[in-house]
Amino acid sequence: MMVNLLDFDLPGLIGWCEGLGEKKFRATQLFRWVHQRGVRDFDQMTDLARDFRAKLHQLAEIRELPVLQRQDSSDGTIKWLFDVGDGNAIESVFIPEDDRATLCVSSQAGCAVGCRFCSTGHQGFSRNLTTAEILAQLWFVEHTLRREFGLQQRIISNVVMMGMGEPLQNYAALVPALRTMLDDHAYGLSRRRVTVSTSGVVPMMDRLAQDCPVALAVSLHAPLDDLRDALVPINRKYPIAELLDACRRYLPAAPRDFITFEYCMLDGVNDQPEHAQALINLLQLRGSAGVPCKLNLIPFNPFPASGLKRSPTEAVQTFARLLMKAGIVTTVRKTRGDDIDAACGQLAGDVLDRTDVQRRVARQRTIEIIRAQA
Repeated sequence: MMVNLLDFDLPGLIGWCEGLGEKKFRATQLFRWVHQRGVRDFDQMTDLARDFRAKLHQLAEIRELPVLQRQDSSDGTIKWLFDVGDGNAIESVFIPEDDRATLCVSSQAGCAVGCRFCSTGHQGFSRNLTTAEILAQLWFVEHTLRREFGLQQRIISNVVMMGMGEPLQNYAALVPALRTMLDDHAYGLSRRRVTVSTSGVVPMMDRLAQDCPVALAVSLHAPLDDLRDALVPINRKYPIAELLDACRRYLPAAPRDFITFEYCMLDGVNDQPEHAQALINLLQLRGSAGVPCKLNLIPFNPFPASGLKRSPTEAVQTFARLLMKAGIVTTVRKTRGDDIDAACGQLAGDVLDRTDVQRRVARQRTIEIIRAQA
């Protein structure tokens, strides 16, 4: 089977090329052709030796993901649906803004965490993506948009691992992809501009701090364990106290001096003033130093299976004011691409579920109804 060159970070590509009897600098040249220039045809890589190009034709390829669908939003957001085989499809979203252009990248076909408010989680989980499948999203969008816009310079300035899946549950494939995003011979992104979002896989947060510390966004969504247990099931394994300790351990290696906490605003569930006060107590009073952080309040994007509603604008504003009055930097995320289901929590794609999520969700809802009636 042909090797997909998108599977390699630069050290991996150097090792592969040396196995072919090629020098290290040849691998760097090849890496630049693939990622900086987006070239797939080895014959166009004119500074590579002819015999090296002949080897590449026989052994390697740059295998992009087939595009099943593209949707363009009225606000400039673009969503692609990519085929990853076996009945699975993933989504990636390009979000242009005045001062940056962000690509939201998927790491799994589906997600096994099963957050109550996330459309992806309600589809279940099929498999992890490979490094090549993660990078293929960035490779395709970057070079497709360069051609469309008639530009030579880099378009995507920020990458957020906030698409389908829990990135830290696909750690082995994630880290080489991150290293390629950061590499000056590839996309040259700043560590501050590459963000991994996690629901709180504590051991992998510690490993990421050692292996490839980038910006970290933690999906918190509740200030109390019993509520977070219901909204973010992984909390039952790694409760809030353990999660915040991991955040504090991450900070010395982080490219920013704060952790971003994501907080999806759910009507009547986690959006009341008492929840804001509990959040303030949690983040400011835990230990002597608290947790340096920024709160990102996210308007919930409803979907039928969730049984949840978006918090009213007034409730979100009141919540934000309470946090800011307590000295916590707080923003309300602007909803982008919701007319094409590309907003936060809406990415769903198509997943051949291997986790029987529908049965598990139905069972949990039954338990909740029984408890409410007791």
